[in-house]
Amino acid sequence: MIKKTLLSLAILTLLFPSVTTAEEIEPIDMYEYMRTALGGDWKLSPAEKQIGTTAYKHEYVLPLVGTESTAVAYKLIGYGSTIQEDLLPNNKKQMVTMYHCDDYIDCTQILATHYCSKMNQPQFIMDLKNSTKEKLIFDCNMETQLCKSTEDHVHKIILEFSNNGKHLKSSYLGWTDQKPNKKNSIYHFDKK
Repeated sequence: MIKKTLLSLAILTLLFPSVTTAEEIEPIDMYEYMRTALGGDWKLSPAEKQIGTTAYKHEYVLPLVGTESTAVAYKLIGYGSTIQEDLLPNNKKQMVTMYHCDDYIDCTQILATHYCSKMNQPQFIMDLKNSTKEKLIFDCNMETQLCKSTEDHVHKIILEFSNNGKHLKSSYLGWTDQKPNKKNSIYHFDKK
């Protein structure tokens, strides 16, 4: 799996050597990149690598820190048309995010729906202008009721790769009353 991921990343680099933002890549190509880069199981990094966050200290998360347990898993469903992110599987804090093109055949944007432990389901659109292969940014879809509401919800998802794609920082940034709050969940993962 690791060899396949590295090969796919090398091919994308050859295909898009000077590309720095997702806007310069067709959305379907960025989606294909996500499928490869995210794919598989990730474990929570040790506590000393959980930089800039205290989310790992949550009573349901802490027992997973630094262990070999899968803390987030990405798999393809719907014949590869959707990437399912299973965050904290088999845990009371388990959440799922589904990433997909608006239309797999004629992909013009990458969308996501986050099924949150806050008991709501914010919808997102990839920020193609500011995303890169190292930093994928999803903004709350302001055409949806939840994103425009005063309700506490995840308003931005940022997925950042480092260490040659072996480290993932996942940020789920909260909003309440139409402004950022301090209810952010940020996790650091290492590829299994």
